[in-house]
This record gives sequence, C-alpha cells and structure tokens, in this order.
Amino acid sequence: MPDKPFTIDIDRILAEKAPNKRIPKFIISYLKKIAHQERLNRFLSNEAQGKYGVPFLQVALAEIDAHLEVEGIENLPKEGLFTFVSNHPLGGADGVSLGYVLGQFYDGNICYLVNDLIMNLKGLAPLCIPINKTGRQARDFPRMVEAGFKSNNHLIMFPAGICSRKRRGKIVDLDWKKTFISKSVETHRDVVPIHFEGRNSNFFYNLSNFCKFAGIKTNLSMLYLVDEMYKNEGKTFRITIGKPIPWETFDRSKKPKEWAKYVKDISYSLPEQAKKEHWTVKKIER
Repeated sequence: MPDKPFTIDIDRILAEKAPNKRIPKFIISYLKKIAHQERLNRFLSNEAQGKYGVPFLQVALAEIDAHLEVEGIENLPKEGLFTFVSNHPLGGADGVSLGYVLGQFYDGNICYLVNDLIMNLKGLAPLCIPINKTGRQARDFPRMVEAGFKSNNHLIMFPAGICSRKRRGKIVDLDWKKTFISKSVETHRDVVPIHFEGRNSNFFYNLSNFCKFAGIKTNLSMLYLVDEMYKNEGKTFRITIGKPIPWETFDRSKKPKEWAKYVKDISYSLPEQAKKEHWTVKKIER
C-alpha cells in the first residue's frame, strides 16, 4: 500500500497550536489562501505521490514551471566530497533548483542541512539531514551537523540560514554562519560557492523590514514563502557555479567568521566573473 501523502491542513495546525482560541474564519481563509493549501495538496497527492529524492525535486520544479540556466557547470568537480554553499534569495525554489541540478550531476548523492519541519515532505526527506534549532532538540544541532559532514554525500547549504532580505535598496543575505567553514576544514571538504539569481516580491521585503522596525521577533515573512514561490511561477533562474575553494585555504590568517564572509563575497561576485571569463551557460531540462 502506498504511503499516505503529506498534506497541508491549516484547520488542524491551528487546533493543535491554539486549542483554546477562537480564530475568526476570515483569518483561517486568508492563511489557507497564502499557503495555497488546495493547490499544494493536489500536487502532493497527485504529481508528487510516490516520488522521492531527485524525482521529487523534478516534479516540484514542474509544478511552478521553473526554468533553469546553469553558468559554469564545467566548474563542478567530478571526484571527492564537497560543500556547496549558496546565497538564498527565494527561500524555497532556490533550494529545490540547486538540489535538482546537483542531484542530477552527482546521481542523487547529495543532502541538505534543513530545519526538521521540511522533513514532513516525504519526497524530500531522503535528501535531508534534519536539524531543529528550537525546543528540546536544539542540543542535537551539533550532532546532526556532524552526521552530515561525515556522510558520503555532497552537502548543500545556505549559510545565511534564512532567505535574503532587502537592506538599503539591495537584496542580499544576512551574515553567513561560520559552520560550513569549520566543518569543511575538519572533514577536508573543498567548498564550492554558488550564486542563485532571483528575488521575492516587494511585499515580502517590506513585511520583513516592518517586523524588524517594530521589534516583532516572529518571522512573519516565513508564512508567505509558499505564496512567494508561486509568484515566481514560470520564471527562469540562473545558477552560477564557481570554482572549488580548497579547504586548506581556510587557515588561521582569518577567523572562521571572516572566511565565511570571504566565501559569501565570492558567491556574489560570480555572475561578473562568469561574464568576464565566458563560462558556459547550459539550460537544464526537466
């Protein structure tokens, strides 16, 4: 008997999270709308049913009619294990796209370090090392990172942790965390920087900035990530892959946090470098 597909149920989630509160129906309807509950559940119950790993990523890209162009695919190393790090402009489609491109190239030998909520997507679960930074499992974070880096998989990481924000008119990641530097050195993994070209809506960035200004700690913009994914429907995304950086580069001349910024700066410079050096551009078929 096939697995019962995971589906989105806003009513059930609210009943579990706020059992003693009466939430107005118009708010529930609005949450279902921005979560695209009906459309997502149709996708999860039909096209995605029975798809796991890279095939799941493939149908997910088809669901939003995403088109991919990869620049610098010749820079992908063929031997060894690597840490692939990228900026995180979208918060959803970028992760799916990178997983599909790298998963195809490395025959599915990839994994993400993700929040454990993503593990609810059964099709994505085979590619994930679950990480929960909150609650009781927070102390498991180092163990889960350790397991990922000591695995025989290539790692895909978004070192900023959350998707890009708009600061002073520019859409950029927040500071990249140093974990990928220290663990790549420890496990002798070269680091491959990647730049993903894309953006969310002005509404998303304005909401994020408003929350910061108002001192609202809850990440309200996260509620809109599914809506932002569908707003990007039919678009073409360009992925620029840089040359591997040997792990020996990250010596004691800089602190790990400074090396993380160094790699982040390289990531954002890749489109210009690719243009100057005439890197190959390849359209990826779904």
